[in-house]
Amino acid sequence: MLVTRLVLSADHLRQWLIAQLMFVPLAILKLFPVDAAMNFMDRFTRWIGPKTKRHKLTMANLRNAFPEKSEAELEAIALESWGSIGRLAAEYAFLDTLFDFDPEQATPGRVEVSGIPLFIELRDNPRPFIVFTAHSGNFEMLPVAGASFGLDVTVLFRPPNNPYIAKKVFEFRKRRMGNLVPSHAGSSFTLARQLEKGGAVGVLVDQKFGRGLKTKFFNNDVQTNPLVAKLVRQFGCEVYPARCIRLPGGRFRLELEPAIDIPRKEDGSVDVNATAQVLNDKVESWVREYPGQWLWYHDRWNIKRQLVD
Repeated sequence: MLVTRLVLSADHLRQWLIAQLMFVPLAILKLFPVDAAMNFMDRFTRWIGPKTKRHKLTMANLRNAFPEKSEAELEAIALESWGSIGRLAAEYAFLDTLFDFDPEQATPGRVEVSGIPLFIELRDNPRPFIVFTAHSGNFEMLPVAGASFGLDVTVLFRPPNNPYIAKKVFEFRKRRMGNLVPSHAGSSFTLARQLEKGGAVGVLVDQKFGRGLKTKFFNNDVQTNPLVAKLVRQFGCEVYPARCIRLPGGRFRLELEPAIDIPRKEDGSVDVNATAQVLNDKVESWVREYPGQWLWYHDRWNIKRQLVD
């Protein structure tokens, strides 16, 4: 028992130290002007990213997605993606001030919003709906935008494995994003209850899911989480795509698109597999438009084990 307690204490200490190594730089970044901090992190991660093991996976993913592109083109996309990751880290420290959208403002600020009539229509005519997005641009801004328009959206998120980082991230998100549901075995029931009450939910749909539906992404086999499709089948709710696009000069455009058409079978029921594929196709169209803004180090095609030296 004593040995077990010592091992657990050592592990907690290790995770605490790792968390501090992340928090301290973010606290230091906040001492600098926001653009200087974002530009510094962009340059730093473009330098350090290619030196990590994840870069090998990033390049393999890019080759899978864009077999027609040269190595130089793929490397350029990878570097832009690393830079986007660095910017995302810095933007965490400034998220409370970055979102400066004001519809009454004569000149656009750092954030512009596309799809304002949809935001307003969903707010003024409450009903269950789902918003989905992907790990592109600063995807953390989307629930902030929803909250600013008065939308009550419960957001599903995957907490970091480190409990100290997870606690800090949850507290940070909770202050700015409204209702949050950590991804775990029972989270689907929580989202279902929210829709049943006439509420709304937001989900990321571009993650690998071990028990997912067999679908395609960039013409490669992937497994896609059936959660959104099954919720649509159960509640018949509308599904809206939303994304964040990085613009030059440290600016952002947030887009809420019209509801997608849900594929149905001959008997009128929701085609769960086809719906999951529609979500993949939408995300793929976003990634093809701005490939350097997606997080390519995710093991979306389950090829990480093939890259072991």
